[in-house]
Amino acid sequence: MKKKAILLFSLFPCLAANSQQILSTQGDSYSNTIANIEFTIGELIINTGTNGTNDITQGYHQTNWNFLGVEDFGANYEAVIFPNPTEEILYIKTSEFENVIYSLYDAQGRLIMQNLLSAEQTPIQLTQLSAGSYSLTLKNEAQNLKQFNLVKIH
Repeated sequence: MKKKAILLFSLFPCLAANSQQILSTQGDSYSNTIANIEFTIGELIINTGTNGTNDITQGYHQTNWNFLGVEDFGANYEAVIFPNPTEEILYIKTSEFENVIYSLYDAQGRLIMQNLLSAEQTPIQLTQLSAGSYSLTLKNEAQNLKQFNLVKIH
């Protein structure tokens, strides 16, 4: 019995040393009424999925990585923009589009374009813009709702 206990305790550090670990620099959790997403930057690429409009890749080590942010002002207002980075057309998707104005600003904070959202999925033509960083704000008459950072390429 004593030999088995010593053998078990001597194997424990070896087993613990070979367990999986993640060295993470960042991660976050997002949730809404439809889904929950949790991610950690630092895990291996496992799978890439698409629904025809949006792509999601699990993992890291992607060659064209952009850190793009979203700032929520309206806690219950849900909206997404895609694709980001974009080349020609940016889409704003939200179910609450009536009386919502989008404003696009360049990196210096100058207003580039502004208009009302026209549908649940509103396209914005960006071919005339130079490559660079931009900020898109959604607001209604009462408040700012969301602010997105985006990248225009080419």
